[in-house]
Amino acid sequence: MREEELKFGVHGRFALPDLTVALGDGRRVEAQGRQVLTAVYYDTADLRLARLGITLRHRTGEDGPPWHLKLPKGATAAGATVREEIAVDGPADTPPSELTDLVTAWVRTAPLVAVATLRTDRDRYLIVDGKRPLAELVDDTVEVSEGRGLLADGSGVRTSFRELEVERKSDGKKADAALAAAAAVLTQAGAVGGATTPKLVRALGPRATAPPDLPVVGELTDRSSAADAIAFVLRRSARRLLDYDVRVRRDEKDAVHQARVCCRRLRSDLRTFGPLIDAEWAAPLDAELRWLAAALGGPRDAEVLRARLRSTAETDPLAPLDAAVIGRIDAILGDRQRRALTNLDAALTSDRYPALLDLLIETVRTPETAELARQRAVWVLPAMVEVVWDKLATKAGKLTLDDPDDTWHASRIRAKRARYASEAVAPVIGASATRLAKACAEVQEVLGEHQDAAIAADEWRDIALAHADDTELVITCGRLIERERAAVRESRARFAPVWERTDRPKLTGWLRG
Repeated sequence: MREEELKFGVHGRFALPDLTVALGDGRRVEAQGRQVLTAVYYDTADLRLARLGITLRHRTGEDGPPWHLKLPKGATAAGATVREEIAVDGPADTPPSELTDLVTAWVRTAPLVAVATLRTDRDRYLIVDGKRPLAELVDDTVEVSEGRGLLADGSGVRTSFRELEVERKSDGKKADAALAAAAAVLTQAGAVGGATTPKLVRALGPRATAPPDLPVVGELTDRSSAADAIAFVLRRSARRLLDYDVRVRRDEKDAVHQARVCCRRLRSDLRTFGPLIDAEWAAPLDAELRWLAAALGGPRDAEVLRARLRSTAETDPLAPLDAAVIGRIDAILGDRQRRALTNLDAALTSDRYPALLDLLIETVRTPETAELARQRAVWVLPAMVEVVWDKLATKAGKLTLDDPDDTWHASRIRAKRARYASEAVAPVIGASATRLAKACAEVQEVLGEHQDAAIAADEWRDIALAHADDTELVITCGRLIERERAAVRESRARFAPVWERTDRPKLTGWLRG
């Protein structure tokens, strides 16, 4: 559930103003009474969740499931904090696996413990338009007590504070106006807006606002060292991988694909910057990323094939394929996808996976680089990309229409690596690297279509052979194969002009200074 709210800090004697006048005709404020809420918050000993703005709690005193996980989702243009709240049932003494699984990427191998207990005396007011709720105003007086075990040494904070929250309860312009009007009245009365700090972070103090485990690298400039650029690139991809973990677990669209891309990009960057980094330092991470990419690859490959099946079947509306047979083939692929997802789930819930993430963070936090990496990135990195580009140019320029599919696929892999390498150095090289990356992406797109068609043709052949007694299916697979091989030929015909636009000194001159 999406949560959008404005927070305001107020002193203990703040008098809540009358909002009615500012809300406009037909809108009113209805008192909803008082709640006494008791929330126990869970985190790691070093507050890995709090430092990312994530909260996991068990709260009583209100209707609905008691366990809540809140994930930050940025802010609106009006300054409202946006979070996603996931609520589930479960016993009070142990965080439920439905939520702990979702924070695996952030807590990794560290155990979750109770870190603080907050008692909130809450007065609730509903801003309504007729019978439609627009927003809810809550006036919270919060008392903080220490968590069990973690803060028993006195490192926690025992205090109380008061804050106001105005939370959106419906969409549309009327709700926008209600939030804006409430914010204006509260600010005029002395409330301090712009607060975004969760209650738990206020309760735990400075340790909860320390930098996250994966520190953000500052902006790169033309004076940045190659080591700084390498750290920037690796941390950026690592952070994306951590962020996609929860999306994969929640089966969000394209999440598996993007997580796999993160693994591949990290491995490609380690390879590109190989001359500048310690091989023994990089090898363990590369091996583990290969394992994770393989686990992500099964579901993704099945997903691509199912989409390919539908698109290929619909290629020629004047020669439709048997819908029932297409459905049977899709069912075969669906079973394959479900098995692959089961294998992926086993990987993500294994002990190996959080250990991999610990290794990832420890590795990219302080990359071990060679002496040469201390020099400016603009002097050193173009040569790294040139090596990758030359491997592509040497082979892609010699492709012929009669080459085997695998030869074309090898050039696709090289194009992808050249694109990743160019994108990796773009923050310091600038527009020249960006232009080459875009050109390589176009090459990759054409060769990717070629590979998808070639792989699909092989799959339809394998399915036909495995179901040789199903005449209708065999015939349909044959027609699918014809269409896929036509797509292969079309991709090969498209390639030459795309490559000519890419392999030009205008795009590659910066590689050689």
